[in-house]
Amino acid sequence: MATKKKAAKPAAKKSATKAAKSAVKKTAAKKSTSGKSTKYVYTWGAGKADGDGSMKALLGGKGANLAEMTKIGLPVPAGFTVTTEVCTYFYDNKRTYPAVLRAQMEAGIANMEKIMGYKFGDSEGFPLLVAVRSGARDSMPGMMDTVLNLGLNDKTVAALAKATDNERFAWDCYRRFIQMYGDVVLGVQKTPDEDHEPFEAVIEKYKHEAYGSDIVDSDLTAEDNKELVSRFKTLVKDRTGHGFPEDPWEQLEGAAGAVFGSWMNDRAIVYRRKYGIPAAWGTAVNVQAMVFGNTGPNSGSGVAFTRNPANGENVLYGEFLVNAQGEDVVAGVRTPDEVSGMAEALPAAFKELMKVRAILEKHFRDVQDVEFTIQDGKLYMLQTRNGKRTAAAALKFAADMVKEKLISWETAVMRNPADQLDQLLAPVFDINEAKKATVIAKGLPAGPGAASGKIYLNADRAVAAAEKGEKVLLVRVETSPEDLRGMIAAEGILTARGGVSSHAALVARQMGKVCVCGASAIEVDYDKKTVTAGDQVFKEGDFLSIDGTAGTVYGGELATEPSEIITGLINNKKASQKTEKFQNFVQLMEWCSKATRLGVRTNADTPEQVKNAVAFGAEGIGLTRTEHMFFEGDRIDAMREMILANTEEDRKKALKKLLPHQRKDFFGIFKALEGKPATIRLLDPPLHEFLPNTEESQADLAEKMGVPVEEISHRVHELHEQNPMLGHRGCRLAISYPEIAEMQAQAIFEAAAQCVKKGIPVKPEVMVPLVGYARELELQVNIIHRVAAEVKADKGVEFDYLVGTMIEVPRGALTADEIAKHAQFFSFGTNDLTQTALGVSRDDMGSFLSSYQENDIYPKNPFASLDTTGVGQLMEIAVEKGRSVKPDIKLGICGEHGGDPDSVTFCHKLGLAYVSCSPYRVPVARLAAAQAAIAESAGAKPAKAKKAAKKAAKKK
Repeated sequence: MATKKKAAKPAAKKSATKAAKSAVKKTAAKKSTSGKSTKYVYTWGAGKADGDGSMKALLGGKGANLAEMTKIGLPVPAGFTVTTEVCTYFYDNKRTYPAVLRAQMEAGIANMEKIMGYKFGDSEGFPLLVAVRSGARDSMPGMMDTVLNLGLNDKTVAALAKATDNERFAWDCYRRFIQMYGDVVLGVQKTPDEDHEPFEAVIEKYKHEAYGSDIVDSDLTAEDNKELVSRFKTLVKDRTGHGFPEDPWEQLEGAAGAVFGSWMNDRAIVYRRKYGIPAAWGTAVNVQAMVFGNTGPNSGSGVAFTRNPANGENVLYGEFLVNAQGEDVVAGVRTPDEVSGMAEALPAAFKELMKVRAILEKHFRDVQDVEFTIQDGKLYMLQTRNGKRTAAAALKFAADMVKEKLISWETAVMRNPADQLDQLLAPVFDINEAKKATVIAKGLPAGPGAASGKIYLNADRAVAAAEKGEKVLLVRVETSPEDLRGMIAAEGILTARGGVSSHAALVARQMGKVCVCGASAIEVDYDKKTVTAGDQVFKEGDFLSIDGTAGTVYGGELATEPSEIITGLINNKKASQKTEKFQNFVQLMEWCSKATRLGVRTNADTPEQVKNAVAFGAEGIGLTRTEHMFFEGDRIDAMREMILANTEEDRKKALKKLLPHQRKDFFGIFKALEGKPATIRLLDPPLHEFLPNTEESQADLAEKMGVPVEEISHRVHELHEQNPMLGHRGCRLAISYPEIAEMQAQAIFEAAAQCVKKGIPVKPEVMVPLVGYARELELQVNIIHRVAAEVKADKGVEFDYLVGTMIEVPRGALTADEIAKHAQFFSFGTNDLTQTALGVSRDDMGSFLSSYQENDIYPKNPFASLDTTGVGQLMEIAVEKGRSVKPDIKLGICGEHGGDPDSVTFCHKLGLAYVSCSPYRVPVARLAAAQAAIAESAGAKPAKAKKAAKKAAKKK
């Protein structure tokens, strides 16, 4: 059955056709090492097949599954697959074919003729017609091209009409064939100044002339279709300068070339880039005997899923049409009926389809997406593949199939795509309201979920509005740490600039906030307090809505509701716990715990964030950013006082004011962790980030502190850096101002001592940022150990702690053996390690990221998914060198990559102890870690896999 197509470039179509015509004469045979010609064509039919379902790399998913369905006895029309190796050859040899291919295809056609009882190109009896379809290793629905009814010409159409005694049917097929072939192979497509596809325009014009009103295609008579065939041929001649090809073999070679050519069309390239499908895989071509759903009221075509792919319900789900070919179902020309309607329209065929449904699920042990045709009451299966599904459906499919004993719990874990899991946790818009709403801008989906709120362009005003009970949407050109309070108060965050690793995105994910970044179509005017999108202007206080899963922005307010899983885990509402989705999620996480070797921690700065993360299954904190604590309440005033101080004594006075606040924060975090470890990073950002940067805010601060505004302005100017990312920050600050590290260490250890006295277990891990030299860490470690000893003596308690560092600059990774002498743990800060290794700012790459991805320089955004080749190599060096000095050194990762499934898999292979990510990404990381462990065990020898499973179970 055909899929809905978008036109590829005509030039590519013509090139494919030209190559097809001359291929056999121009190329030499490819030989195997044995000297025999390589097998390029694999046949199936009458219960026998050369291939099977395991051969997707060679036969593509469609061809492999057609062979498999044939072998298990399902009614599959005979055919053959031209392998993916030919696609590779096609592109490596200027769009030509191996010389032996024609002979092998002729043998394939002969096999089809024998099984079906018809002859290809027969102008006397019933002619064998074929469908030519693509078939990539991974399903790419609708991305490549298909041709149906191939083999028809002016002679064979007459033979078909006579053999079937159905002239309307024969000419209907011929009309369809010319339209598809003309579009797909000959490049007869819509030009920029045309409103409609050229063939459809011809049809509509004829209908108006003949009937004066619209009629459906199935109402066209034989004479109508004859006239359309004539007009179509004229269109082809006018557009291409050549007549429509009459030779069935020329048609077949042209169609195969078009399918191979469509592997490199725009939409296929975009699809592969999105889903990480390598271009080198290529596509197969499947040639299959046609069966016809358009012979009359006892025939039809349809598509169906063996279960509902939207919600997971165990019902046959799909659409069908009576008296139609496959493309009618998906093309939108006619409105399909629900597949359940077949029970009444074609009861015998429906009963057979239900039997096939059960056989397919039992055999493939997964939900199948099938295409079928009923010809004169007989069911034929044209395709099956594992069905695409939503995260909600994937969860239910997996849980149900374990209960049905179709799959193991390990397989169930693997069936839930980790990168989709956050869909289950995100709030959602009301479906009906979203359909009515208009998208006014698009950006990067930085924080999954849906949020509506009143626009506020300033953090203070956002907080004030939230305190009044308003729903707030913080809208900024880009955010900074100064906006933190507004971000906390907001329902969601929208920025005009910034990427998926920008400040807004990082903080939003950590907080579980809905966020859209880099929505360049919006213009934020702070002076006028307006947000403009196109010709629409929204004032502060007006409503906007954002979908952080899709990256879309809507005007006005849309209703949302929280995920029942969030409600159940965090709010602990009994009603939510009873829902099937919640129970299935909990079961999935329990299975993950059975399999996982790699621990999952969280990046969290507050007790509330810790509680949320622990509810999701976090095993501790991998990163607490202490600088975020300085912005709450009036703490920022003490911080600014410290920064403006001119002497060490004055700095210590200011820091003394911050000490109780930090101590209180750390105690709250330790208490929420209930004995789980907490890695706390000492101050990292440059000091200028804590000072106001506008004249108005500097004047306000001067008045508050009772100092001349010039003094503040001078200090801001003094702290200005050309490149803050590489400036006076991290351990460099603490070396210049050791009193900062002393205060923070004192706060950490006094909080730990307080926990010990209250009987609360505590495991602090102090982390020094931005270390590139062993001496840098040594100086900080000396301070930390000294302060720890002082606190223990002063408080009269004992507690254990660790001191380590972040590996986030290349020199730190390359000299990890030297640094490890002073460290008890390493945590890879992959945000900065990626920036420093690539020489790219994560906040400024938006201007070239799309170009780099389109040109296959960046397979993925390197700040969203680890560059395992480059940055990963630095990590490997650091792991090896660190362990060479301290075999038991604890190794983890706390960059945002810790929540990316591909990055988690790499960390598992690297042998890290844990990954750390935002609280709401913890379930995603847990699932990815479990999948990495299961995949590794599956790749090991059975005995080793069994032993590894027992060891993991014992550990848990």
